[in-house]
Amino acid sequence: MDDAEFDRVARDELRALEDAFEGIDPDDVEVSTSDGVLRLDLRDGTRIVINSHRAARQIWMAAVASAWHFDPSGAGVWRAPKTGEELRPTLARLVKERIGIALSL
Repeated sequence: MDDAEFDRVARDELRALEDAFEGIDPDDVEVSTSDGVLRLDLRDGTRIVINSHRAARQIWMAAVASAWHFDPSGAGVWRAPKTGEELRPTLARLVKERIGIALSL
């Protein structure tokens, strides 16, 4: 995968994640984006930051003193090579655990 292809698939994934919060009350989750960074501020004070990292060809996520690096693994799935966790279920789990909102990702 070249840089342009990575940028496209990463941008599409970040946009899909942002769109998943469209129907969520901004008092529960404040969503902001800037220069390829998606920031989610949850009502309990938790901040989740998700960004694409072209040099590593990964999407990185940081939250609750933890960090994940997800590789594209085909069919729109981003998987952490060290743990096997997938981006979307991991994000949904964090939001559910922190503020009790079930996301459809």
